[in-house]
Amino acid sequence: MTNGVITLTGRKKFCKAHAGDMTLPIITHMAWGDGGVEENGKPKTASGNEIGLYHELMKKEIETHVYTDETETICRYTAALNKGELTGSEISEMGLFDADGDLIAYRTFMRKGKDADIPQIYDMDEIF
Repeated sequence: MTNGVITLTGRKKFCKAHAGDMTLPIITHMAWGDGGVEENGKPKTASGNEIGLYHELMKKEIETHVYTDETETICRYTAALNKGELTGSEISEMGLFDADGDLIAYRTFMRKGKDADIPQIYDMDEIF
């Protein structure tokens, strides 16, 4: 079962950029939603054919990124839901979007409740 993938759109862009037919747009946003689980609460399997979140609740600019290994083949993107944002929501999906507005990476997970007074920091790794 795969819960996180580079999307077909993302893979097409990588291929075209490597061939010199386009310039690869940077990752600029992270989005969160509550549509990443089945009725029984299990995370949906990510197919890679997703073009958006199943039920997007919020999208924000990436706050930071770091390379998490010495080979520089894993980039961790970070963004936060601040106090008061998405209060009462049960977050179960997230995605990385590029400067063109395309979903490049998608992940599902078990529901995470969002309290009003507690920020939540989300990291998402893009692994090559």
